[in-house]
Amino acid sequence: MQSSSYTRDRCVTGVHGLDEILRGGIPYGSTVLAAGTCGSGKTTLGMEFLVRGAATGEACAHFTATEPSVKLLENIRQFPFFDMGMVDSGLINVFDMDVLYSWLGLEKASFDLEDVHALIKAITDIVNTIGVTRLVIDSVTTLCYKIKSEQLIRDFLFTLGKKLATLGCTTILISEITSATENAHWSSFGVEEAICDGIIVMGDVERMGHLLRFLQVVKMRGTAHSRAKNTLELTPLGVMLTPMLKWGSTVDNKQGWG
Repeated sequence: MQSSSYTRDRCVTGVHGLDEILRGGIPYGSTVLAAGTCGSGKTTLGMEFLVRGAATGEACAHFTATEPSVKLLENIRQFPFFDMGMVDSGLINVFDMDVLYSWLGLEKASFDLEDVHALIKAITDIVNTIGVTRLVIDSVTTLCYKIKSEQLIRDFLFTLGKKLATLGCTTILISEITSATENAHWSSFGVEEAICDGIIVMGDVERMGHLLRFLQVVKMRGTAHSRAKNTLELTPLGVMLTPMLKWGSTVDNKQGWG
């Protein structure tokens, strides 16, 4: 009897090297935590993920909680891969979380359960109305600082991810961490990593006197993937990932699931 094989639909990121690491892309509808240290390229990775989707006609959205959207767009416009016309035409929609908070009447220091539900509804309503298939929240760390408890953070991320997946949206949640060492947590609150379908870690490593950016896929449910560290370069054409073998380190060829 011939066995049949099932191949899960993929969201092809378009980021050089990342789809090869993920054996074709992020499983469709996943919520992925991109956890990185300061200056590791998190925002650029997230924006390129949206640009590559918009280039194929997908509706994309970016919720910025770390800096005003005007500043975000001014910083990203230095990269030739970014096309401001995608924003002007509505293929990439950029939202300020502060504006969303104000619109919802959430101008206070911390959010309770009712506030969290209102925020989830607002985000998912926007995604549903526009037909967003690629979403980036930058950063979920800044957003979660406003949520009262660890349990509320867990409920927020779980419910948001579930609703976004139902709407057919593949999501990257950017997380700020202080260290990207093997013994570090991949999140600021200790719950994000358990809730998310995937974890991409970004940081710095020293090789032969050079401080290099690296990217490593630690977890990705629904696909085999490389768990090796790859050097990450921010080029005019976008993020470029290459195996670290050329820097004299050993490439880990082990395959991981989830």
